[in-house]
Amino acid sequence: MLKGKDMLSIHDLSVDEVQEILALAKELKAKQKAGVPHKILKGKTLGMIFEKSSTRTRVSFETGMYQLGGQALFLSNRDLQLGRGEPIRDTARVLSRYLDGIMIRTFGHDRALELAKWADIPVINALTDLLHPCQVLTDLLTIEEYKGKNLKGLKMAYVGDGNNMTNSFLYGCAKVGMTFVAATPEDYRPDATVFKNALEDAKETGASLSLVTDPYEAVKDADIV
Repeated sequence: MLKGKDMLSIHDLSVDEVQEILALAKELKAKQKAGVPHKILKGKTLGMIFEKSSTRTRVSFETGMYQLGGQALFLSNRDLQLGRGEPIRDTARVLSRYLDGIMIRTFGHDRALELAKWADIPVINALTDLLHPCQVLTDLLTIEEYKGKNLKGLKMAYVGDGNNMTNSFLYGCAKVGMTFVAATPEDYRPDATVFKNALEDAKETGASLSLVTDPYEAVKDADIV
């Protein structure tokens, strides 16, 4: 269902696709722990563009590709012409000839969108200033594992500023039917367009999304904080 598709935002995924990702991740994790071969990406190469460095993102993507039988290539600004003024479209076209997928961790979300527009291969958003979808999908899987039941109906409270994680939690919780309450300062709320989109997504699953300023109100009766 997801073959050949970009992963830029959880909002772009259907409810079934989110469930498919979580189910496959659970299956592959079990196989890894049991020592069962699962080289489903044998012969595939992922280019990883890091305009914003991260220990955990690099290690997790490289390890994941290795465990799945593929190869990961670390590409910093020093390794790409992007760091010397080459347009994103040219980098996307060149990398598409060599690679099977591109992961990008960058600043403005528009850079990830432009890369995906010009690339002929799938592009994965490993973090932009607006969204952090891979992290939220991982968190949802962890919650499912710890709670031992379906995510639908569980309440998550978030306390902090309305950043890329808050935005992606809005999308993620909407897609799986959770209740999500974000307590943020009035001037640090999540992106207004993201919140509007997430409310539309929530109509399909019955999820409840709300924004408050009082952390105590947010965490009341929460299953996850």
